[in-house]
Amino acid sequence: MRRSTPHRYQEANTTLWTEALLGAEILMLHVAPVYYGIGVPRGDGSAVILIPGFLGTDVYLSELHAWLQRIGYRPYFSGIGLNAECPNLLIQRRLNGTIDQALAETGGKVHLIGHSLGGVIARSVSGQRPGDVASVTTLAAPIRGTVANRAVLRAAEAVRLQILSEHGRGVLPNCYTGQCTCNFLNSLRRKVPASIVETAIYTRHDGVVDWRYCMTMNPEVDVEVPGTHIGMAFNPAAYTVVAERLAATHSGK
Repeated sequence: MRRSTPHRYQEANTTLWTEALLGAEILMLHVAPVYYGIGVPRGDGSAVILIPGFLGTDVYLSELHAWLQRIGYRPYFSGIGLNAECPNLLIQRRLNGTIDQALAETGGKVHLIGHSLGGVIARSVSGQRPGDVASVTTLAAPIRGTVANRAVLRAAEAVRLQILSEHGRGVLPNCYTGQCTCNFLNSLRRKVPASIVETAIYTRHDGVVDWRYCMTMNPEVDVEVPGTHIGMAFNPAAYTVVAERLAATHSGK
């Protein structure tokens, strides 16, 4: 049962204790063939930008970053710092700079991979810069609405209040709500352009957000894997999907 919370957030009937399996996922990754690039297609040297989730930084995506480099891509950390700020400002002031750098250094379109809120940001960027993005992959990202565990909603409300305090209520009055009118939310509401390969990876055992909101409802795009929400950044099944979907952009599939 979901109960209404302030600012049109919705509470998901999830249990955070399931996320305790994260440690097992990290161990499984290190013994999985995919971790060593076995059985997955090689990359073409193109840029892949990784975007962390809510309250996360680039640091926890280091395993994914190293793996992408190992299989033949040129990975980039987002450079956004702590993901606890107005998403529109994170994109404008930090992420766009990383994208511009990757475009200049590789000479080709970039791939965006975002975990949780990072996936929501990635999808929004794909709508803002369709000519610069080859693919967008979301990992346990609530792209169809904020329906999350109560503890996460409380943290989001705290961040919202901090944003209002820092920038002024008159500047960003609806930040972190469904009433936000900035370019971030407007671009998120658009469909991902047909020129971009879109992938939404989700898990039914998500303890943080309602997994059903992590799907596009297009069976050609949505891919289910076993695992946890936080562990998606270390999930060997997700890594396999990522490698195959990235390869699809340069193999003519």
